[in-house]
Amino acid sequence: MAPTMVKKPRVTRNPDLVRGVGKFSRSQMYHKRGLWAIKAKNGGVFPHHDPKAVAPTPAEKAPKFYPADDVKKPLVNKRKHKPTKLRASITPGTVLIVLAGRFKGKRVVFLKQLSSGLLLVTGPFKINGVPLRRVNQSYVIATATKADVSSVNVEKFDDKYFSKEAAKKNKKGEGEFFEAEKDEKNALPQGKKDDQKAVDAPLIKAIEGVADLKSYLASRFSLKSGMKPHELIY
Repeated sequence: MAPTMVKKPRVTRNPDLVRGVGKFSRSQMYHKRGLWAIKAKNGGVFPHHDPKAVAPTPAEKAPKFYPADDVKKPLVNKRKHKPTKLRASITPGTVLIVLAGRFKGKRVVFLKQLSSGLLLVTGPFKINGVPLRRVNQSYVIATATKADVSSVNVEKFDDKYFSKEAAKKNKKGEGEFFEAEKDEKNALPQGKKDDQKAVDAPLIKAIEGVADLKSYLASRFSLKSGMKPHELIY
């Protein structure tokens, strides 16, 4: 068992006569404690220490209360960009079947993979109405049919080519506003029309050189009752 601590009685030079009233006066304690000698030794003043350096206050003080609404903070993306691996069955010229989107069921020709991992494909537009566009490889089926794309130049096409330009806001009346909005949606820059023709011209020439390939691309893929997709050979 640990020994009990014995509390030492408080020793003071000025005992209390009653609570709060000392035996000696203030001037008596001044001489009793020898403060006069300390003062005389230091040139008539009491010694004092230099004040400690105060830490600089921060420029922005933390708010006293939390904001009523949640303040959105952007998350830092620490992931390293990993290039998307292209499926072995997809090579330049491979005919793909689109499984989702506006051109679902259409057959398109694969041209190249872009830096974002998306596939650059074309119908061609004159054959089945599919223009130059980007497609995710998760939503296509690669077939065994191929077209010759060696004469097609697709160096200028990248992800920036397909980015939409910010629309300019003009102050117009209600009727003019809706008419202008319809025109902007339907209008296609002439430069993109020329690019489509430049890509499709040599490709269509190569497609017409293969028997039944043009009609194959023009037809839409569909399944009939009794057909099992996992047993088909595309």
